Amino acid sequence: MNRIATTFLTGLLLVLTASAGWSQKEEKVNWKKIKVLVYTKNGKGYVHDNIPFAVKSIQKMGEENGFKVDVSDQPTVFTEDNLKQYTLLIFPSTNNDVFDTDEQRLSFRRYIEAGGGFVGVHSVTGTERNWTWFKRMIGGTFAWHPKFQKFKTTVIDTKHPSMEGIPKVWEKADEFYFTKEMSPGPTVVMAHDLTSLTSDEPEKVKMFGGTFTNLYPAAWYYNFDGGYTWCTTLGHDKKDYSEDPMFIKHIFQGIRYVASQVKKIDFSKAYADSRDAPIRDN
Repeated sequence: MNRIATTFLTGLLLVLTASAGWSQKEEKVNWKKIKVLVYTKNGKGYVHDNIPFAVKSIQKMGEENGFKVDVSDQPTVFTEDNLKQYTLLIFPSTNNDVFDTDEQRLSFRRYIEAGGGFVGVHSVTGTERNWTWFKRMIGGTFAWHPKFQKFKTTVIDTKHPSMEGIPKVWEKADEFYFTKEMSPGPTVVMAHDLTSLTSDEPEKVKMFGGTFTNLYPAAWYYNFDGGYTWCTTLGHDKKDYSEDPMFIKHIFQGIRYVASQVKKIDFSKAYADSRDAPIRDN
């Protein structure tokens, strides 16, 4: 894990300078043309009580900004014919296996390959833990978190559109998520401050922290396998979605960023014929 974590952090920090060219023009979105699917199914195991609050918050964003929001907890929505209508898919605190069949997984994968967008919130890193491709797309998979507490999070790319107006050092109560099986691809834009974390299990913090000693990935974007993703590990408390304007801004700007990247859903660009087909070079 340490070698992978080192590669992950080094690569991410090296590409931060590339974001210096972001402009207002690049992040402009015609919201009237945007339609999103909020998917809420959970597999067996822990289900977050924040999910209905996240749904309401995203629906309100849609009402205020003029984009359409569909909501479903039925994996049958994952067909190419249905997915082609959506600019991006949002998984708010999904956990464990959220698809019933590999055919549904393949449709999801091909949607990303077709140029689709994806926004994942909080426990999304614990979704589809047995599917290698999905874990690559997310950037890793959930490992462990200490108890809910207040800690600091630092914006490390202030020029990225999704970080606009977010405090350079943001202190809030949440769950500090650690990740395993990290992919070296995603670009981190915000990181948790390990030095602000308290735990009665310091040996676990050291183990899961690996070679990260001060900052640990908290939010990132990833142009992966033809698609565009943005994920944040923040968002455990259901009150975040109705009572914390900064957190709501954080999620909205992640949605806005992905929406600005997706141009067209074109399934002729999709190539996978199974959920585990070898990933082609971009």
